[in-house]
Amino acid sequence: MKKRPLYSVVLILGSIILFFIGLSLLMLSFAKDGTLWSRGEKVGVIEVTGLISEAQDTLKQLDKYRRNSQIKAIVLRINSPGGAVGPAQEIWREINKIRKTKKIVASLGTVAASGGYYIASAADLIIASPGTMTGSIGVIIRFANIEALVKKLGLDFYDLKAGAFKDTGSPMRPMTPEEKAYLQNLLNNIHEQFIRDVAQGRKLPLEKVRAVADGRILTGEEAKNLKMIDEFGNLQDAIEKAGRLGGIVGKVEAVYPEKDKFSLWKLLFGQSFQETLSQLQLSPVVPAYLLSAGR
Repeated sequence: MKKRPLYSVVLILGSIILFFIGLSLLMLSFAKDGTLWSRGEKVGVIEVTGLISEAQDTLKQLDKYRRNSQIKAIVLRINSPGGAVGPAQEIWREINKIRKTKKIVASLGTVAASGGYYIASAADLIIASPGTMTGSIGVIIRFANIEALVKKLGLDFYDLKAGAFKDTGSPMRPMTPEEKAYLQNLLNNIHEQFIRDVAQGRKLPLEKVRAVADGRILTGEEAKNLKMIDEFGNLQDAIEKAGRLGGIVGKVEAVYPEKDKFSLWKLLFGQSFQETLSQLQLSPVVPAYLLSAGR
């Protein structure tokens, strides 16, 4: 009989502990969304930083904010010199889809050029500093020729191919005039896509965009005069503006994605191992919307 009260106490305490563990897990799940105990309307902030070599993380976060009814508007904070064409176009397309239901403001940081500006052009509003480096509407592809070096090393490489242009850009031989013309047509086509999409996003005449689409870098001040950005301001200004556009009344609060876990690699080298791998995978022979100072 004495054991029964003790057993009951243990059972009750165990139930209480399990309840609080479950409650803690629920709180953590909310915290991951950045909306812990919050029922207010907020602005979701997504950072696009560094080389754009893949779109998956940005697309995932955009979709997360799109489905969250508490997120009334989105700010894209862009600090990027651009990157691969495909990922930039994927992000640009997703922004255009989300704009039908939620306002998106692009906040340009130190550099938002080439592919960085490309994705910004899809937003409802672009805010930058007068000294922001932006523009650079152009496409680049680079090849190396190491034929002489290989011969000095006494090495030989052979390619077997089916298709006249299959080994275009091979570093083991000079490029033929036909190959150069083929690649130039490829770049011209991608460049025209860039011009067309910027004109659509910014609601500007094609010829007006084409006039500055020679790869030149623009300051934020120059870009504003050309109507390629809308206003001057910092990230906080962009958050405030997005909140008002999204219909938020009163104080505008921002929500950020969950921070990455601690990484020794990132501590030592300033970026994650995955980011480093992605940059290595962005081959120089892939056409890129990328800010470039030349060779």
